[in-house]
Order: sequence, then C-alpha cells, then structure tokens
Amino acid sequence: MLYYMANGFLNFFKEPEAKPVIKDKEQVNLKYKHFQRRLFYSLYIGYVVSYIGRKNLSVAMPGISKSFNLANTDLGVLLGTFYVTYGVGKFINGMIADKANVRTFFSTALIMAAISLFCFAISASFSFISISALLFLFSFFWGANGWFQSMTFPPIAKSLTFWYAKKDRGIKWSLISTSHQIGVLASTVITVFAVKHLGGWQAAFYVPGLITLLTGLWMFNRLRDKPVTLGLPEVESYKRSLEKGESLYDFDALKDTNLEAPSGDSKKENEKTKDKESYRKLLIKNVFLNPVVWILVISYMFIYIVRTASEDWITKYFVDVRHNDLGNATSKLVVLSIIGAFGTVLAGVISEKMFKGRRAPVNILFLAGLGVSLLAFSTNPAELQVLDYVYSALIGVFTAGLQNLVGLWIVELCSEKVASAANGFAGISSYVGAYLASVGSGYLIDHYGWQGAFMYWIVSTIVALLLILVVTPQERKRIKNVV
Repeated sequence: MLYYMANGFLNFFKEPEAKPVIKDKEQVNLKYKHFQRRLFYSLYIGYVVSYIGRKNLSVAMPGISKSFNLANTDLGVLLGTFYVTYGVGKFINGMIADKANVRTFFSTALIMAAISLFCFAISASFSFISISALLFLFSFFWGANGWFQSMTFPPIAKSLTFWYAKKDRGIKWSLISTSHQIGVLASTVITVFAVKHLGGWQAAFYVPGLITLLTGLWMFNRLRDKPVTLGLPEVESYKRSLEKGESLYDFDALKDTNLEAPSGDSKKENEKTKDKESYRKLLIKNVFLNPVVWILVISYMFIYIVRTASEDWITKYFVDVRHNDLGNATSKLVVLSIIGAFGTVLAGVISEKMFKGRRAPVNILFLAGLGVSLLAFSTNPAELQVLDYVYSALIGVFTAGLQNLVGLWIVELCSEKVASAANGFAGISSYVGAYLASVGSGYLIDHYGWQGAFMYWIVSTIVALLLILVVTPQERKRIKNVV
C-alpha cells in the first residue's frame, strides 16, 4: 500500500512524456501562440499571488510587535526564517523543477503555502505559552511557508526557457519579473485592508491564505509543461522556422526528438542514465565550477540585502521614525512597488536595445543610482516627507532592475537544461542576503538606530558594484566572441 502511495505521489510530480511532433504547421502555430500567452499570464498571476502570501508579514509586524512585545531583533529572526528555508529550498527545488511537471509543481507549492499561512495565524491562539515558544511556532510556520514559496519561481524559469527563444527571453523575463513588484503592491493593499477591517493582524494571513489556496487550484487547470510534452517542436527550431517564413517550415525535416528510444526497457534505462549523467556534468561545469557565476551569485547576495531590507523594514521605519499611521506608511511602500515594476522592465529594455544584450552596464548604472538614493533617503529631513515618496520610488526602480538582470545573467551563463538549478543556486545566495538583511537590520536598529541600518545597506550596494565591475570585462569578451 505504502509503495503504491509513494509511487503515485512521485508520478504526480513527474515530468510528462514527450509526444510525437505535430506535422500540421497551422496547428503548431496556433498551439504555440495559445500556450505562450496562456502560460505567461498564468505564471504571472501565480507569482503575484505567491507574493501576497510572503510580503504580508511586513504589514503585520507592527501589530505582532505590539501584541507580544517583540523587539526588532526578534522580528528580524522571524523574518529571517523565511529566507533561510526559501534560499535552501530554491536551490533544491530548482534541481527538482528541471525534471518535474510545471503544472503540478507550481500548483502544489501555492496550496501548501496557503496551509502554512493559516497555521501561522492560528498559532496566535496559543498566547498562553511562553513568548519564546510562541516565537518558535511563528518561525516554524513562516519557515514552512518559505520552503513552499521556494517552489514557485524555478518552474517559471523552466517555462520561460523552454517556451521562448533566447532572443525573446530578455523582455519576457523582465515583464514577468514585474510580478514581484505587483505582488508586493497587492500584498500591501490586501493586508492593510484585512488588518483594518477584518479582525486585526491575523487577517493579514487568513485572507492571503485563502487567495493563495484558490489560485493554486486554478493554476493546476491553466499550466502545462514543456512544448515537447504537447507534441510541439523545441522553441529554437520553431523560432528559426518563423524567421525563414512559414512557407519554409519543413516539419518533415525535423527530427522527432520528442520521442524516446522505440523499444527495449534496458535501452530506455540507458537513455535515462545518460541523461542523468549529462545533467550532472552540466550542473557541475556550468554552475558549481563557473567562477563568473560565483562572483555574480555573491553580488546577488548583497543586492538582496538592500532589496529585502527596503521592502520588509520600510513600513516600520515610517511608523517609528516618521510617526506615520499604517495607511501612510504603507502608501510609501506601494510607491516603491509600483515604480519598481517599471524599473524591472526598463532594465531589460535598456539592456536589450541600448547595450545589445549586455547586462553589466545596466547593473553598474543601477547600483550607482541605488547607492545615491539610499544616501539621500537616510539624510532626508523630517519636514520634507514628500521626498520619502521620491526616494522610495528610486530605490524600488533600482532594486527591481538589479534583481531582474543579475538573475537573468546568471541563468544565461548556463545551459538551458540546468536553468532552474542555476536560478536556484542564485536563490541560495540571494536569500542568504535576505536573511542577513532581516537579522542584521533588526540588530543594527536596536543597537545603533536606523542610521546604522542605512549604512549597512549602502555598504552592501558598494560591494555589489565592485563585484559587477570585476566580471564586466568577461561579459564584453563573451559577447564579442558570439558576434
């Protein structure tokens, strides 16, 4: 019984078998266009909803702190548990996602994240236990949420890699990356409304949990795996044929690479063994032994210190320092998110159109802009609170653009067959940065005030800039060799 249950569980997540290539060119064109649109908007909505269930804690923090008399350091530890499990999970789940069914993997992630959110809110009912034990419960369920949330982006990276040709991928990656900022915006609006009108800070978890659960069920209906699992040719072949003209699309000349070896169990097993060995070699060569990837991944960590700190702590900063009410404080976070979405697209467009696919120049410009914006923000006088909106917007633009382009740069340095794993590897480092942002910022605020935290974020920006400068010559050389 247990064997069949376990086998059924594994088959549920198993990547579907490839189907023979459809020979009708009109059907292929229609099916490709249909699923490219459908998968893009579904993945976009799914990732927006995932952020509704992960950025709600920043809005709930003032209420949690007041209810249980938690220090900023305690809140930083609580925030940090998410980033630890998310970072480790993103790498592990990234490797799993490369071989898993996008449809079942993504939808399950949202459903389990929703359950974790419900459990977090229910934990508040155990207020009769010690504060340490309650903080442990909060951290456990928030960490569980982080693990399931880590399952959401790897299948997106896989889908974009297999459904869009490389020359189209930069813009698509930039567009779908705006779901982060829209998600932060949606989370802020929904959780502020829930806290104010639906029963206190716990509503900031019940409402996002319900939305996440329903979306997970909807995603199971919408999503599909790679093109070959639907009988479509690989995207690069399809793209080349369109560029030559539809009349030149020679389906008969296409190798039916979708199909496995025609007969023999041993032959199939040999093919699977070779595939695993090939994947392992690609993973080691492209990711673990690639010095450029390592430098970019470390740079990504420092970028995430600033990105995470600006999103998680900015609301509390405006409440504690500017003495804004929750509505005014979160309105500034909304500005950071909305304008940040434009920054994500802007970075991709500038990289593609002005620098012909080079990522380094845009990252250098954005890091310089981020450092100046943080410095100006930290010295902005209290009587000029209108400038808080301006500096929040600028920080949103620069952090969003950097998060997008450095992540894409790392994936592009690796084979498409290990795209999710490369993204997951970057995720480990980025969420180490996020953990350092949470715990480090909380500690510095308690012991050195908010200026200590701002200095921490500015220094992180400078270190990221220096690392990007180190690998810039390598990118110029690689682009020149390709051309």
